Amino acid sequence: MMERAKELFLLHFGSFMSMRQAGVYEVYKQFEIDREVEIEWYNECIDSCTKQLSIRDWEAAASLLVIVKVHSDERIIKNVAVFVTKQLMSADSIVKLMYAEHIIEMIKAMRRTISDFVRFEAYEAALHLLEDVMKKPLVVDPGHELSLFQLRDKRSLNNRAQISIDTIKNDGYWKE
Repeated sequence: MMERAKELFLLHFGSFMSMRQAGVYEVYKQFEIDREVEIEWYNECIDSCTKQLSIRDWEAAASLLVIVKVHSDERIIKNVAVFVTKQLMSADSIVKLMYAEHIIEMIKAMRRTISDFVRFEAYEAALHLLEDVMKKPLVVDPGHELSLFQLRDKRSLNNRAQISIDTIKNDGYWKE
C-alpha cells in the first residue's frame, strides 16, 4: 500500500495538482501519508533528479523545476548551479540556454524563500551560461532542432539569451 502511494508521489514529483489532473489525487489521499514521509520522498526525488542532470539535455532540470514549485528547497537550485558551473560549458547552445532559463524559473518559484546568497550564486551560474551562448558560435547537437524551441538562428538565440540576462539584471536582488 505504501509502495503505491510512493509510486504516485514520485511519478508526479509530489505535485498534488499533477495528481488531480491525472485523476489519482483522491486515491493518493486515501493512503493518508504523513508530511514527514512526503518530505523524505521529496528528498529522494531531489537526489535522484540531481544525479540525472546531464550536459545532453535538461529533462532532470525540468523535473527539479516541477519539484521546486511545490517544495521550496534551496538545495535544488544549489545542485543545479553547481552542476552548471562544473559540467555545462561543453554542452550545446540549446542546453545552456534551457538550463539558464530553468534556473531563472526556479528562482522565481522560490522568490519568497530563497536566500540572497543562493540567489546570487544561481544567477551568476545562469549569467555565465547566457553570456557564453551569446559569445560563442551556435552549436546544436542532433535532436536539438532550433524550431522546437521557437528559435530560427543564432540571432534569435542571442535575443532569447538577452531577455534572460535582462530578467536577471532587473531582479531587485541581483547585485553586480
